[in-house]
Amino acid sequence: MRLWSLHPKYLDCKGLVALWREGLLAKKVLQGKTKGYRRHPQLQRFRGQPIGVINSYLNEIWKEAEKRCYKFDRNKIGKLSKRKISLNRGQLKLEFGHLKQKLRKRDRKKYIELQKIKEPNQNPVFILKKGPAESWEKSKSLG
Repeated sequence: MRLWSLHPKYLDCKGLVALWREGLLAKKVLQGKTKGYRRHPQLQRFRGQPIGVINSYLNEIWKEAEKRCYKFDRNKIGKLSKRKISLNRGQLKLEFGHLKQKLRKRDRKKYIELQKIKEPNQNPVFILKKGPAESWEKSKSLG
């Protein structure tokens, strides 16, 4: 499971579809509706937040999908929250490097497009602050 902190506009087709599915799975986990993935480190920042925060996260993915004329079911999202989650700049940088490594193999066109970006944007549910990659991040060597 990878719940990207990056704005969904940076993801290729496969990545956006996977993020939608993984985001919906994360929502079920946070709601206690599934037994798998309960201890997944990617969920730590959403724990203790109102469910509307993960809904807002999913809504940003849905909006990007709409721009690309994909048909994700908006009814799966639910009520949104205006609450924001802190995100360390180091985490965003690490994820951007990780995504570029994936795209280098999977989608060369998108990879080349991302090479022009110096400072990536985050999913709007996050507020950017100074700091390193998150302590729960397993892929510290990536980035």
